[in-house]
Amino acid sequence: MSSEVEFSDICLLVRGCLNSGKLKLHKTGVVFKNNKTGKVEQLNSSDLASVKWMKVAFGYEVKFILNTGAQFKFEGFKEADFEKISSFISSNFGTELEEIELSVKGWNWGSTQFTDSVLSFDVDNKPAFEIPLKDVSAATTGKNEVTLEFHQHDDAEIALMEMRFYVPPNNDGTDADPVKTFHEKVLAKADVIQATGDAIVTFEEVAILTPRGRYTTKIYPSFLQLHGKTYDYKIPYTTILRIFLLPHRDNRFVFFVISTDPPIKQGQTRYPFIIFRFDKDEEVEAKLNLTEEELTEKYKSKLSSEMNGPIHEVMSRLIKAVTGAKSQYLEL
Repeated sequence: MSSEVEFSDICLLVRGCLNSGKLKLHKTGVVFKNNKTGKVEQLNSSDLASVKWMKVAFGYEVKFILNTGAQFKFEGFKEADFEKISSFISSNFGTELEEIELSVKGWNWGSTQFTDSVLSFDVDNKPAFEIPLKDVSAATTGKNEVTLEFHQHDDAEIALMEMRFYVPPNNDGTDADPVKTFHEKVLAKADVIQATGDAIVTFEEVAILTPRGRYTTKIYPSFLQLHGKTYDYKIPYTTILRIFLLPHRDNRFVFFVISTDPPIKQGQTRYPFIIFRFDKDEEVEAKLNLTEEELTEKYKSKLSSEMNGPIHEVMSRLIKAVTGAKSQYLEL
């Protein structure tokens, strides 16, 4: 048995978009490298709860489910790949490749199951489709229905914007509201970005070149908020790839650049890079809304309760600490 198995022309399904790349199975886990961005996803075999195989629209899919409930779906396999993958997983990962048969009846009525962070819609006890709840951006209720809205991937040619579930009333004599129950189960795992609580720190009226304007910049534990006169952006740290400090040639300004994937969007315009502009000599005194325990345990003492110095250095240190993104200082 080979120590690794590699597949080219495999796609990772992310928010309705198939990102092509290379998938490698090795003795201790799974590695996928995106052909377009070079981004690498790594899964450790010790973190796997189960692995499933199913026929989908474009060939076959292998779904890796982690102990945390997170799922990674890889598509583009051939039917003949089953034996190779099944044998490798059985020998190295301590689990079996489970075949799943999907319902293809096309019915729009069935039952819903909430498992970890996934909503499954079943027809005749077979899954018809699944919704990763982290893809849900908003959930609202109406009379006997719940409406879900989804985060969009800008590279997806066709995107699911909204889905409505009719939830029939209870006939069992209980006072439980099935719509409320369904809604609460969705929100418990949905990636709904809400600016609840206080920000770690706020910078007022920061000059940004793209998207152009002055934005009040708030750094939260899980996302960055840019609040301007016309637009408001909430940028999850999971979408930030790299950060850069770029001194201007005239030695007066410093650009702080954040690379994001997917990009933020303003109308039909996409911004894969957010470019802040700071005066090189502008100083700032920032008091962080963090406890000593959070500074020590969560941020590994990379931050202090009070941070003073040039604003570009303070902000770049903060963003690097909260996102874990790779940073680079470039001389122009």
